[in-house]
Amino acid sequence: MEEIKTTEMPTTYDPKEAERKWYEYWLKGEYFKAGQRKDAETYTIVIPPPNVTGMLHIGHALDCTLQDIMIRTKRMQGYDALWLPGSDHAGIATQTRVEQKLREEGITRYDLGREKFLEKVWEWKEHYADSIHQQWAKMGFSLDYSRERFTLDEGLSKAVREVFVKLYEKGLIYRGNYIINWDPAARTALSDIEVEHKEVQGHLYHLKYTVKDSDEFIVVATTRPETMLGDSAVAVHPEDERYQHLIGKVLVLPFVGREIPIIGDEYVDKDFGSGAVKITPAHDPNDFEVGKRHDLPQILVMDITGTMNDKAGPYQGLDRFECRKQIVADMKASGVLVKIEDHVHQVGHSERSGAIVEPYLSTQWFVKMKPLAEQAIAAQNSKTGANFVPERFEKSYLQWIENVRDWCISRQLWWGHRIPAWYNDETGEIFVSHSEAEASVRAGGGTIRQDEDVLDTWFSSALWPFSTLGWPDETEDLSRFYPTSLLVTGYDIIPFWVSRMIFTALEFTDQIPFKDVLIHGLVRAEDGQKMSKSLGNGVDPQEVIEKYGADAMRFMLSTGSTAGQDLRFRWEKVEQARNFANKIWNASRFVLMNLTGFTVKDIDLSGQLGTADRWILHRLNETVRDVTRLIDTYEFGETGRLLTSFIWDDLCDWYIEFSKLSLYGTDAVAKKKTQSVLAYVLDQTQRLIHPFMPFISEEIWQHLPHEGETITLAAWPLYNAEWEAADAVQEMNLLMDVIRTVRNIRAEVNVPMSKKIELLIKPVNEDALVILQRNEEYIRRFSNTSLLEISLTLVNPDKAMTGILTGAELYLPLAGLIDISQELARLEKELQSLRGEVERIEKKLGNEGFVAKAPAKVIDEEKAKLADYADKRDKVIARLAELRG
Repeated sequence: MEEIKTTEMPTTYDPKEAERKWYEYWLKGEYFKAGQRKDAETYTIVIPPPNVTGMLHIGHALDCTLQDIMIRTKRMQGYDALWLPGSDHAGIATQTRVEQKLREEGITRYDLGREKFLEKVWEWKEHYADSIHQQWAKMGFSLDYSRERFTLDEGLSKAVREVFVKLYEKGLIYRGNYIINWDPAARTALSDIEVEHKEVQGHLYHLKYTVKDSDEFIVVATTRPETMLGDSAVAVHPEDERYQHLIGKVLVLPFVGREIPIIGDEYVDKDFGSGAVKITPAHDPNDFEVGKRHDLPQILVMDITGTMNDKAGPYQGLDRFECRKQIVADMKASGVLVKIEDHVHQVGHSERSGAIVEPYLSTQWFVKMKPLAEQAIAAQNSKTGANFVPERFEKSYLQWIENVRDWCISRQLWWGHRIPAWYNDETGEIFVSHSEAEASVRAGGGTIRQDEDVLDTWFSSALWPFSTLGWPDETEDLSRFYPTSLLVTGYDIIPFWVSRMIFTALEFTDQIPFKDVLIHGLVRAEDGQKMSKSLGNGVDPQEVIEKYGADAMRFMLSTGSTAGQDLRFRWEKVEQARNFANKIWNASRFVLMNLTGFTVKDIDLSGQLGTADRWILHRLNETVRDVTRLIDTYEFGETGRLLTSFIWDDLCDWYIEFSKLSLYGTDAVAKKKTQSVLAYVLDQTQRLIHPFMPFISEEIWQHLPHEGETITLAAWPLYNAEWEAADAVQEMNLLMDVIRTVRNIRAEVNVPMSKKIELLIKPVNEDALVILQRNEEYIRRFSNTSLLEISLTLVNPDKAMTGILTGAELYLPLAGLIDISQELARLEKELQSLRGEVERIEKKLGNEGFVAKAPAKVIDEEKAKLADYADKRDKVIARLAELRG
């Protein structure tokens, strides 16, 4: 691979240039391609395939960024890491979009015919698949494009046919009449989870049905009076004394004059309403079951568009809602309508078209779910199932799969996997086969036709983890990369997709398809509302990248919430992430300006290192250990906090500042040690931040002394026990406390850093004295002193600003700095705070419940805090007395 030549780092970081340059470089070098580490352990993620219905949204950006973090980390850790890309044909969603586009042109799919219409959909698919590719690139996703799949490509189609045929042969796929959810706008069946239930203000209509040849009548209630035209019976509870004498008698159905029986069935709640319910088997799922028990006729009074048909008598040709208005008016006029009540109820809407769903008797294909669900439940209960993160989502998964109904898998669409079933209309035989040729042979050469319907898009998506790797063929990729390591997805599609992938994988591969399932929340608008086109509150990832760069967007999204929790998108958070990137850039520029001529071979961390050097290596070591653990447990928010703290605070604000003494000094040996530490720590830091911010980390790393072609393949930092230096941490903590306190006192009295001051330090013991004397140069430089005195026998000056530290007392003689009254007020305020802390801990330690339950370590820590606060309080009291004396 030809190496990109790096030049001196520009003053400011240009995200657009870096993103373009490095993504092209990564692709050209095939650094994302799996299978090149034959002896390495594998790590696999197959991307949740985005629908080819449009552009990726901010939720996709979150979902894929989390996956990229894991893939980049594991790749750097030496795994043969595969992140397999792909997209979903999305069935009804894509067809609806294309049909909408055609309507704008004044034509329908029926005007074009099936083949021509499918050509239009393929054109749509190619356009948006290309757009998705461009967005993946902009966001820096390290996908193995050589293995990209599409749910309608030939390999996946083969897998779909194999699964359909096998399930059919086992009796787990069947064809039958059943009440399904019907979308009259899209003219297709929907599964239960494609129906969105919304609370609607409607009405409850009470109707009077008269007993034949009698003055008696029964009152029933319905929210859909138009369905009365399909009534087959009225049911009452068999033990309801009010109606027992009527069971077996006949009612006359108003307007159509059809006679219907009064039946007894325990389905009826005799204490609800009138205790009598109309039974419409072709238009209600509960009525359908009652109808089967009593062998009632199934009378369908609508067609597939929601228009009343010839069974609707005088209402034939009316739209279902127009029919409702007309029939209510007629019932009022004829006395059939007893009353109308306002009624708030849940009404199903098509998730895709928005149309009100019609429960509809139809001949469809179904998957018998109980045997498949039982396998998945058994695996989860035996602890051999998927590991859900957070764990609470396992309950959501089990709750759905334990109560699952048979899955209606046929769709009355043209775009999708056509059902592999062929019919001989003369004999009525059905041939479920892998191909038309196979079906024809089984049909003995007779005339056959293929089922017009296609499969629910989730049918092919359910096979995604193993079909993408070559199943049903025994491919090398399947044996090496399956089962996969991780699925990252939102909680909203656990029933749609996660559960279906699990039960199909168990059925056809005998394995759970992924080890971990990481569930994230939704990306919501700043006010907490769900993002939607209708509200106009959506955020385009491209807009974010244009303003702040991909790295800032990735860092904000990935570290902005905990697993399973929704995230509110805030522009100021992206700006903060951009500022963090700029901080890293500026610090790196400073380091590189001081590494002129320094090569990777010059890095030498052996021998004697200074306090600050040992401290930063210790802090790096802690950060490596904790970040590695947190990434492995998907705690990205805490990872971001640790990285920010280490890079911004420890490295930039402290170590780089301390390094200037040796970098600008005359000691060549000390300078080279500092250069070595800077080069090493900055290199390791870029590796740690790389999974989150791939572009800026690559840009900086390429400028640093390094070996290798790309940070993408650089080794992940490892914990190194040699860098543990608790004594250096103790020293630095005292030094930083001194410098920080001096700066705070300066700020309080408005004394600029440019003005030299006198600083007197009284250590609490000999150890503190040694530390402070050994580091006098740092104290002088960063406190800007004209006089520095460090002594155990220091006599406290009468008039001075005071700082009380854990390891020392600081005095800044007032001479011309402040007046006494200000210092007294400040110390009084500090005393009040210290007394509060002492009182708080004393109460805690005096609480018998706390002392009884808390671990001994916690109690000891609280006692140590109490002693420290009490010591500081006493010193402040003494200082106040001195100033007042």
